[in-house]
Amino acid sequence: MTWDHPRGYDPLAAASRVWAEMGGETIEWDRRSLQDFESYPVEELARRYDLIVIDHPHVGQVADAGCLAALETLCDVHALSGIAAGSVGGSFESYNWSGHQWALPIDAAAQVQAWVPGRIDAPLRDWDSVIALARQGRLTIPLRPPHSLMSLFTLSGLAGVTLPVDGDELFPEAARPAYERLAALAAEVDPSAYEQDPIAVLEAMARPDSKLAVSPLIYGYVSYSLGGFRPRRIGFADLPAGDPRGSALGGTGIAVSAFGESPERAAAFAAWVASGATQRMLYALSGGQPAHADAWEDRGVNALVSDFYVATRKTLDRAWLRPRHDGYMAFQHAASERLNQALRSGETAAMALAALNALYRNSK
Repeated sequence: MTWDHPRGYDPLAAASRVWAEMGGETIEWDRRSLQDFESYPVEELARRYDLIVIDHPHVGQVADAGCLAALETLCDVHALSGIAAGSVGGSFESYNWSGHQWALPIDAAAQVQAWVPGRIDAPLRDWDSVIALARQGRLTIPLRPPHSLMSLFTLSGLAGVTLPVDGDELFPEAARPAYERLAALAAEVDPSAYEQDPIAVLEAMARPDSKLAVSPLIYGYVSYSLGGFRPRRIGFADLPAGDPRGSALGGTGIAVSAFGESPERAAAFAAWVASGATQRMLYALSGGQPAHADAWEDRGVNALVSDFYVATRKTLDRAWLRPRHDGYMAFQHAASERLNQALRSGETAAMALAALNALYRNSK
């Protein structure tokens, strides 16, 4: 099971065809929506599928449920070390929990900046430019849950605020300016942003008649950098800051069900598709967004996507790892809804962050 977007499906379908040609098993992939991908219980999927593409904040929940196989018990140690060494940012680390590796990174992402060449000369470099363009109606961000919360995370990181994931309060006093910055931007963008996820925003930006030039906080989607994918090609760049640190890490990993008939063979495919050689050639050239540095650093791969990888690498390598405890996913949904309520009603930072911290305490 994977997620329903060309970036999520096409490279796995291509890899499965080659795997079968190499003498491996026939693998067929089903797809679920992006919203389901972010919220659907992994345990239910593990009872139906041998291989599952997951998001790393699920790992605390799946570890406690015992529904996924610990991959260090199934994969060759040298294969795992090669995948770990080539991990972009914290992608490999993000799937390690309680001493076990629950998935292997196949897709690396974080909130970066999207911009449309021709509508603006270059990516934005500072936040004053962000607000100015928003006031002209030429800029937006996705605010549909959970993306408003992801933006609050990222803006906290950009402000140099460390969010203490192991504590009872996720947002310290120092996070107030991050909330105020997000609130100021949310007040300027079109209200339709509250119904848009990154794909919806990128689709709107790619329309020939759109005046949207920039989305400064959005998960990168390499598909939109490909010529001919949509009527207008979208460029991607590091976050609009001198030091693009603290972006909320995204991406996906491939996990193996603990309930399957042959976890060893499923793990063999997972390790192969996550390896540097497969990621750099087959995966990247089939519309994927690899998680391995062999692809991110390859000149040929970058040439096909207008330097998507080199243009956003600094942000990825400085990205922030979200909480992953059992209970976080419920918090992420509830906190996103509560944050949007605060943004829509103009709540103060003190009130909004206190409400989010209360939800976080209850998630532990």
